[in-house]
Amino acid sequence: MNRTKQLHDIGQSLWVDNITRTMLDDGTLERYIAEFSVTGLTSNPTIFDKAIGSGNAYDEQIAELSEQGLQGEVLFFELALTDLRRAAQMFRGVHERTTIDGRVSLEVSPKLADDAQASIKQAAELYGRAEENTYIKIPGTEAGRKAIEETIYAGIPVNVTLLFSTEHYLAAADAYMRGLERRVEAGLNPDVASVASLFVSRWDGAVTETVPDELRNKLGIAVGKRAYAAYREVLASDRAMRLRNEGAKAQRLLWASTGTKDPDASDVLYIEALVSPFTVSTMPETTLNAFADHGEVGETLPVDGGDAEETLKAFNDAGIDTDALAAKLQHDGAEAFSNSWHDMLETLAKQHQAV
Repeated sequence: MNRTKQLHDIGQSLWVDNITRTMLDDGTLERYIAEFSVTGLTSNPTIFDKAIGSGNAYDEQIAELSEQGLQGEVLFFELALTDLRRAAQMFRGVHERTTIDGRVSLEVSPKLADDAQASIKQAAELYGRAEENTYIKIPGTEAGRKAIEETIYAGIPVNVTLLFSTEHYLAAADAYMRGLERRVEAGLNPDVASVASLFVSRWDGAVTETVPDELRNKLGIAVGKRAYAAYREVLASDRAMRLRNEGAKAQRLLWASTGTKDPDASDVLYIEALVSPFTVSTMPETTLNAFADHGEVGETLPVDGGDAEETLKAFNDAGIDTDALAAKLQHDGAEAFSNSWHDMLETLAKQHQAV
């Protein structure tokens, strides 16, 4: 049995964290689905910035849309939706079979990170133009949580992004369940899907130069273990079970930022460390291919978080304020996506002018 199918059979969904028009055109995504048990796809502004800015795969459509007067964000979302509708159709069979899988993700504009009402409006607009098996990505910031609740209440699937800690996850889970509870109260179907994306490798990238060697590349995994313990408690909670009795599905925890940043560490470090049923692991293409080639499926994560608290204490004893770092990572992540967004719009503007 191949390695990726082993992960899939344990109950962990494998998604690829990338989309380009080339991988849609040349059969790469279809191969991932057939050979690597890939059952979903995620995107973000950085991914689209690289995809649109590299090569000429988008030139023809940019020319056509530019002639129609489209530019800026309007032009971008048309390009992105074209790709994501195609990818969603490739996952249609998986989605019809499982309902919780076979999905793609599209993020609202990073410029709206602090504007709940504008995020709510844009989420509805984008979902109205997307395939049914599409998640709208909304950051788990303070403003984002309000947008998450309202978007779930509106019946729109949400991928909560930019979560970095157990506290971030729990706040996102609460926003999700509030939206579902309001649907139940209103007599609406609460079967609205969601995933909560916890970013992992960025923790280690932030502290690699400041911690002892024995703690290198251990912080992200410890944060993941702690969040997984909280996730399992949420799944077993009375609140979650009442919602399931009404027909809701549980929000799944998703491991994001799983590519190894340290060149001296294993290129499948986080995939192997975060094997866990009823979660999603979304991987950059290089990580997916590396795991398919030489990854090993070992023990699944302990339900109680295992040694997470002991490891996190060691980091705090070493002078790392993990609470403050979680807030900084979320802020920096939102800023990085915003920068990629501006870079991508500048690229589009240049191509628009060229046309």
